[in-house]
Amino acid sequence: MGTKPTLFTLKAKLAVLFLALALVPLGLIGSYAIHTTEQIIVDLVLRQLENAAVDRAGLLERWLGERRADMQVIAGTALIETLDPVRMAPYLDRIQDNYGVYKDFTVIDAAGAPVYSTQGLEGNSAIGRGYPPGPPPESLHFSNIDYLPAEEESTFHIVAPIQREGKLIGAVYGMVGTRKIIDSILNISLGVTGECYLVDRNGTFLVHKEPHRILKENISQSESFKNIFDRPGPRQAYMDYRGIAVLGRFQQVAGTDWFLVVEQDRDEAFASVDALRRYLYGTVLLGISSAFLLTWIIARHVIRPIRTLARSADSLADAQSALTPLETGRRDEIGVLCRAFENMAFKVRQRQDTLEQEVTLKEAALKETDLTLRQIKIIAERSEKFAAIGRLGAALAHDIRTPLTSIKLFLESVQAEIQISDEYEEDFAMAMGQIRRIEAAVNRLLDFTKPQELVIAPIAIDRLLAEVVFMVRPMANKQDCTLEIRTEAHLPVIAGDKRFIEEALVNLLINSLEAMNGQGADHITVTAAVDHCDTHGPPGPCVRIDVADNGEGIRPEHMALLFEPFFTTKSSGTGLGLPLVHHTVKRHGGHVRVRSESPGPGTVFSIYLPLAPPVATIKAV
Repeated sequence: MGTKPTLFTLKAKLAVLFLALALVPLGLIGSYAIHTTEQIIVDLVLRQLENAAVDRAGLLERWLGERRADMQVIAGTALIETLDPVRMAPYLDRIQDNYGVYKDFTVIDAAGAPVYSTQGLEGNSAIGRGYPPGPPPESLHFSNIDYLPAEEESTFHIVAPIQREGKLIGAVYGMVGTRKIIDSILNISLGVTGECYLVDRNGTFLVHKEPHRILKENISQSESFKNIFDRPGPRQAYMDYRGIAVLGRFQQVAGTDWFLVVEQDRDEAFASVDALRRYLYGTVLLGISSAFLLTWIIARHVIRPIRTLARSADSLADAQSALTPLETGRRDEIGVLCRAFENMAFKVRQRQDTLEQEVTLKEAALKETDLTLRQIKIIAERSEKFAAIGRLGAALAHDIRTPLTSIKLFLESVQAEIQISDEYEEDFAMAMGQIRRIEAAVNRLLDFTKPQELVIAPIAIDRLLAEVVFMVRPMANKQDCTLEIRTEAHLPVIAGDKRFIEEALVNLLINSLEAMNGQGADHITVTAAVDHCDTHGPPGPCVRIDVADNGEGIRPEHMALLFEPFFTTKSSGTGLGLPLVHHTVKRHGGHVRVRSESPGPGTVFSIYLPLAPPVATIKAV
């Protein structure tokens, strides 16, 4: 019996040892290096983002301060204090063209009525956007941010009061576009997906490089909003409103309700860490490959001879296998072990050959004894079955013969004393024939254990089949079953006992009728033809009689038990019909074959009977 390979072979242990020695220190150092690098990069990126946020917020504050100063200067100009549209129009138009950040200037009087607008007083954009109609404010104000769809730009108004001799006489509304903020302040390099944008306290976009998001989308449901307002303080990567992992910082713009957010894609920031991780994985793979190479070298020099020795031990255990050649030429300890094993194997094989010869002689004697015991067992089983059949036959002779004889005598007396009409004559003859058949069946049942000698005579198969079908047809008509006979022309006669063959065919037909489902489409075909059979020696001519039905078929597990005495699947059967058929056909030198499937198209019983020798003086019956 060979040794079973296990998971923890010597080669596996060596591989694990080398991998542990090579990879554990490398893994610890690599993990520490990656972790440290990640922390350094996070600190650097966050510091850079924080500096960028503070710097851009400062720029935005200075830019807004410049706009406040602009509006205060404009509101304090003598031309504006006149509130004369003709005089102020060139001045305001020139400022709008030169500065490039103002979309419109609108001047109102103390009652809130529009005086002049660079875009025209009709459809004025200042009044009603952030400030309700009415008197102007007494101090400088910023309006809420609005969005101009046509220009795809967000805007806001700076309102500066106009005073003359300390009295409020009007106000100047300056509409400021945010494109300048995007181009000069928020436009910083933060990688491919990094960005800088403005939001209010609700997280709504105020200024963004994608105009369609302004005042329509917000970051309230993203981790960006939570990082700014819910959990302020240092924090590593989080998911922004686009679902991208980023690192970010924010800064509130002084004097406003605006928050400047600066974010950078985490993957871009950690590109160097990913490269370091790839280098580490490559080093690990190189270490694994080196460990396996070293394992293979050691295995070839040490483990392979041990395995060869193990295979030789398995071959030695199997007497039919040749020994695997060993490395007996080596001069080290393995060579000494191989030579010692080869010497031991030679001596064991010699003893094994001697034992095999003795075992062969013993096995031959045991086989002869076993064959004799099997024959005795078969004879004992048959004797037991035949004894049971004999007891059953005696019971049948007592229980059937007496009432059957009474019925037979009564019918014979009726036939002798009473004139039977022609229409019942055939039925009466059939009833007498069935009684005689029952008597013959009882007698043959008894003869099963004590067979009678066959009365051999030539038999015409076509006539025999006609008589058998005639006897069974009333039962078939009662079941609405069609009986059909098909015989070849000029069938040769056979040699046999007509009574026994007739009874065998009747049994097969009755079995077929009992296998029908009684649905009106039942059909039995009896066919006779010349065939060849090889039951007793070389193939020779014979007559084959097929009894085919379209019943339910026979289950595969029952096929081997069909001809066993007392085996039956019917609740009222005795299990002797098919054994009697098999016994009768076998006594005539023939054999029986069965073809069936369940569920299937039916069953075919084929009886092969050898042809009769030429008989010139006896007429076929």
